[in-house]
Amino acid sequence: MGIANVLALIGGVALFLFGMQLMGDGLKRVAGNKLELVLWKLSGTPLKGILLGTVVTAVVQSSSATSAMVVGFVNSAMMTVAQSIPIVMGANIGTSVTGWLLCLSMLGGSNGWLSLLSTDTISAVVAFIGIIWLMFSKNETKKHIGGIMLGFAVLMYGMAAMSDA
Repeated sequence: MGIANVLALIGGVALFLFGMQLMGDGLKRVAGNKLELVLWKLSGTPLKGILLGTVVTAVVQSSSATSAMVVGFVNSAMMTVAQSIPIVMGANIGTSVTGWLLCLSMLGGSNGWLSLLSTDTISAVVAFIGIIWLMFSKNETKKHIGGIMLGFAVLMYGMAAMSDA
């Protein structure tokens, strides 16, 4: 591992942490106590927690991102450790769904519609929408949601940089 790889890894970690910070701040501003209530309802039983983890991971295509978000929720006391365990288990299940989605994107070839399911494409679209909402929306809630989206995209780019290093 050369110096360039080490620097890329450090940069990836920095982007990942910055993305988590952006997402966490945006979530607190948008939802505050509402998010805590929603998390309690969605993760009230172990089965609900597993389903939540599976769906979130399938959508964001990263069990690491899901686990990082759950750690952030536990750290900010929005969720208990007992609630987080089924969500992380579901995230592991969602990883296999992600694998299937990625396989489908490979089947479509470089010109196929299924290639739009790639993590890079989704992150770029989320970043574009997030920055538009953040910069041009007059509605404060939409600005905060744009920040969440931008944070998610930065987090995903950070994870990609770390895996490429």
